[in-house]
Amino acid sequence: MSLAAQSEQTISTAKDRVTKLTNCRLVKDDCLVEQDLWISATSGKIVYAQEAFYGKHKVPDTVVDLGGRIVAPGFIDVQLNGAHGFDFSVLPDDMADYPAGVRLVNKALVQTGVTSYLPTLTSQDSEVYQKSLPFLAPSGFLRLPGDGAESLGAHCEGPFLNPTKSGIHNVGYLQSAPRGFADLEGCYGIGNLQARFKPPGTPRSHSTPIKMITAAPEISDITSAIPEITMRGIVFSIGHSECTYEQALTAVEAGATMITHLFNAMRPLHHRNPGIFGILGASGGLPRPYFGVIADGVHLHPTCVKLAFNAHPDGFILITDAMKLAGLDDGIYDWTNGDRIVKKGTLLTLEGSDKLAGSSMTLAECVSNFLNWTDSTIPMAIKTVTSTPARMLGVSSTKGTLRSGADADLVVLSEDRSERGGIKLIVDQVWKFGVKVA
Repeated sequence: MSLAAQSEQTISTAKDRVTKLTNCRLVKDDCLVEQDLWISATSGKIVYAQEAFYGKHKVPDTVVDLGGRIVAPGFIDVQLNGAHGFDFSVLPDDMADYPAGVRLVNKALVQTGVTSYLPTLTSQDSEVYQKSLPFLAPSGFLRLPGDGAESLGAHCEGPFLNPTKSGIHNVGYLQSAPRGFADLEGCYGIGNLQARFKPPGTPRSHSTPIKMITAAPEISDITSAIPEITMRGIVFSIGHSECTYEQALTAVEAGATMITHLFNAMRPLHHRNPGIFGILGASGGLPRPYFGVIADGVHLHPTCVKLAFNAHPDGFILITDAMKLAGLDDGIYDWTNGDRIVKKGTLLTLEGSDKLAGSSMTLAECVSNFLNWTDSTIPMAIKTVTSTPARMLGVSSTKGTLRSGADADLVVLSEDRSERGGIKLIVDQVWKFGVKVA
């Protein structure tokens, strides 16, 4: 063997920038597997280790000993309204400040383990949607680790909601849709419901600025618009709704695949009409929808969280529904439309009322709560913020998994166990596109 060939076997090229994570436990399906993980900062992907080591005779540029800690896919939050003082639904006087606010959220969010998310807009007038949505479109095609968390597209939570289940959404901005999809185009802007860009290799589901719409199926002609929404790669989610079980089932038949913050802002479960919750147990060949759950200890009783998980574990998705007050001190803060929100710990309420105003918890804290409230294992809990939301969004080939070829978005976790048997997962490291960013 020549000297050059020997060198090729022992030294990787500078272009590769391959890192091997060792002495760690990987989250794979429902198990923690003691196994190394190879990632490339050049491609931003998880590397097939056997091919790299045995086939191409490469060694990593860097070896990181994780001391037995857990390596999970980067977390995905499908409902986040803002953080660290920035609200996606508030337009600044100078729109040049808006992308700066988005960048602030992205860099802060990735520190908590969230590597991908849906920036969420609440019910506003059409000007807010049409001016803000271009800045909230999918951003991962740039593949810049230093940018922090990436948008997978915007989540428009409103304004096609039932006024009786509006929560803290300003009813003055709620709309009906007598013309069906045409009213959505008028509200959000035609261009925000179409493929505005499509980089090479980018799936259609990534190509619209809007990735998910929450609406009440019983409002005007919303249900008739669902097929038009979903054919564009946009997820339709049932939420802020008074719809009956039959109406919810009709929405699922039309293509609805998600429920927004289950139990909150919807008709309660009744033994003679189970409402929206009932479709989690529907059969007849229809797929059961995914559903979001806020496990902050405020929005839902722990037993309701456990009940929802047991009803349909494969559809269970933890969300934060975090507001701009996440990461800020307790106090009273201005919100939209002249309203103010009171922050006391993790509790957020509309000033002068007991109406809940979103959450201020991190997704990692929600996962820890879920672990302590249910009988699930750590891998099962992590699935609720990784592989399950990735499947719901249609991005499971690149997000929410540690399979080779997926994006190297990773969270390194340690376990803090109390004497009483409680467990808290702590985010120790975060990697984005193969680069350590936290």
